[in-house]
Amino acid sequence: MKSTIFFGSFAAMIFMVFGTAVPGAASAQGYPSKTIRYVVPFPPGGITDMMARTIGQKTSDAWKQAVVVDNRAGGNALIGADLVAKSSPDGYTWLAMTITHTVNATLFPQAPFSFTKDLKAVSVLGSLPMVVVVPQSLPVKSLADLTALGHKRSLNGGSSGNGTPQHLALELYRQLAGINAQHIPFKGGAPSMISLIGGELDFVITGLPECLPHIKSGKLRALAIASSARHPFIPEVQTTAELGLPSLTITSWTGLMVPSGTPKDIVTRINAEVASVLKQPDTAERVRAQGFDIVANSAEAAQSFMAAEVERWGKLVREANIKAD
Repeated sequence: MKSTIFFGSFAAMIFMVFGTAVPGAASAQGYPSKTIRYVVPFPPGGITDMMARTIGQKTSDAWKQAVVVDNRAGGNALIGADLVAKSSPDGYTWLAMTITHTVNATLFPQAPFSFTKDLKAVSVLGSLPMVVVVPQSLPVKSLADLTALGHKRSLNGGSSGNGTPQHLALELYRQLAGINAQHIPFKGGAPSMISLIGGELDFVITGLPECLPHIKSGKLRALAIASSARHPFIPEVQTTAELGLPSLTITSWTGLMVPSGTPKDIVTRINAEVASVLKQPDTAERVRAQGFDIVANSAEAAQSFMAAEVERWGKLVREANIKAD
């Protein structure tokens, strides 16, 4: 009788240990089995949107499962991120996130979700170099000239809004070079480029895709690229490190996140597919043509990188007293 009771208890214990693991394992093995929603917290047509659509289409082709891009712009990218943070952690809701979200972690302390607790990194997909550009009408030929001018008078520096990569770059430059500069935020990158070309601004530090056509046309002059290496699109433009400001290094980047609690094996599966997509020659050529340097790192590396970005930009937000719009 005792042996019968022991056997029954042992069997029940085995079921509890292994049986409870089966549903998670089955969902990972069968993933994906329905449409995936890829939330882009910005309007259609932007650089983050283009990357998401490229990844979404290629992943859909590989998995024979629809990946639908859902643009949820607004609230300084908080609206779309909040939607994903509060979604079911089953791998069927993705977030196209950027450096903006790591800034928001400090800029919006009362946000309806926690960037560090409610979202999990899958991969950093690509990064975009930032370029210091001035209008051709401004009588400066180098970064040293711009810095010298900023010591003589206050410069008008533009950005696509408070807390954006352009704004962070401006504040970093002001802090490192000790220049006088007035930050003028715009509603997006295009309006700031128009004002810069028109001579209403002295400089903008912006993503390469936004300014490259105007550099090529001769309307803007590139003074430096804020990265560790020169870029093949503008190989003649020196890096900030070469020009004596090695700490003025900032890239605008985009990554992929899912809700916290998403099973690790599903995260691993998404990460592997995204990396595979970005290794395909046609995809690599397309995203590089958009200005991206491909990253496609591991989920663990992406999580560490994003945590470091939250800390780095949180410090700058506090020191520069940057406030939300």
